[in-house]
Amino acid sequence: MVTLLIGKKGSGKTKRLIEEANAAVEASKGSVVVIEKGAKLTYNLTPNARLVDTEEYSIKGYDTLYGFLSGICAGNYDITDIFVDSTFKIAGDDKEALAAFVKKINVLADNAKTAITFLISAAKDDLPTDIEATLEEL
Repeated sequence: MVTLLIGKKGSGKTKRLIEEANAAVEASKGSVVVIEKGAKLTYNLTPNARLVDTEEYSIKGYDTLYGFLSGICAGNYDITDIFVDSTFKIAGDDKEALAAFVKKINVLADNAKTAITFLISAAKDDLPTDIEATLEEL
């Protein structure tokens, strides 16, 4: 299952990600991974969540992010949840590329049986209509 948590800058998306990731760690019988650009969430997440900084792995663009997420899922069969903060800062803000990425990542999430949540700094009206089913607006 893929969820896009959307809202304008300052709407509380990152705070919500922290709450959901910490709750997922408590509920999960597997692993929870949080992906971010930079290391700003280090002290906000429970130490049981695996925090990954995309800058350490030169992740840029939707294709690279997809490959990175695929590798994480392939390398760890017990990942139940993945949270990605600042998606546009990592992959770019091309809305059409986002729509194609969401279609591909939905297949990955279903095959890996992993819930994947992306934080998107945008209003619902600014995003393609074919990804509306995955949107959760703040």
